[in-house]
Amino acid sequence: MLRLLVRPRWIALAIAVALVAAACVSLGRWQLRRLDERRAANAAISAGMDARPGAVESMLQPGAPAPDGAEWRRIHARGRYDASYELLVRNRPLDGRAGYYVLTPLVTESGTAMLVNRGWVAAGATAATRPDVPTAPAGEVEVTGRLRLSERASGHTGLPAGQVDRVSLPAIAAGLPYPIYGGYAELTEQSPAPAGDPPRLIPAPDLSEGPHLAYALQWFAFALMAVGAWVLLFRRELAEQRDAGQRAGDPQQVAVQWSGIRRP
Repeated sequence: MLRLLVRPRWIALAIAVALVAAACVSLGRWQLRRLDERRAANAAISAGMDARPGAVESMLQPGAPAPDGAEWRRIHARGRYDASYELLVRNRPLDGRAGYYVLTPLVTESGTAMLVNRGWVAAGATAATRPDVPTAPAGEVEVTGRLRLSERASGHTGLPAGQVDRVSLPAIAAGLPYPIYGGYAELTEQSPAPAGDPPRLIPAPDLSEGPHLAYALQWFAFALMAVGAWVLLFRRELAEQRDAGQRAGDPQQVAVQWSGIRRP
């Protein structure tokens, strides 16, 4: 067996199997780390959404980024919608359909506005066609939503009027006549309730753990399969050599061979 193991072919095969198995184990451990990250993120989201709503004045500051750990907290504000500065956020699909988020400033009594994602509307006939957007309620309203953080600006230009491709609060604030808070709300409740057919509320985030555990188990199984295949191949060749050696040393086999030789 040792003589078989030190043959160049088996050494090369063993090295290849070891590399494949190590790569599979590494990928499996990476998936487990992704699973831990997903669980931690889900726990933070759940804790924020389960907390009591906080007033926007106590949670955010005008022009300042939202504090660490504040995202997904429920936030409450009172004010009036300013539909004249309403924006549509492009490329926001929902349930496989193209559409927009409707982002409307809610101007509070202090004069500072909180941007409110009032929901989703389907896209128009073309990218430049403004879709049908339900009008924001008039008068004073109270809103509650999930606090979201500013997105990074893309730098894209040439978009149709009234549209943006990112909820970049600093970029949006530059075009408004009043200051805005450093976070925006994803609407979940509104009083009084909007009339007619309002934008579709954005669903709560998916808190499933995803496929990471299944992928990790698959990678570990691939590592075991690679090692197992090498062991089976080695045992098969070892058995074949053992059988060949036994046939060569069997007296009956030798007699059969000699009986087939013609004597002079």
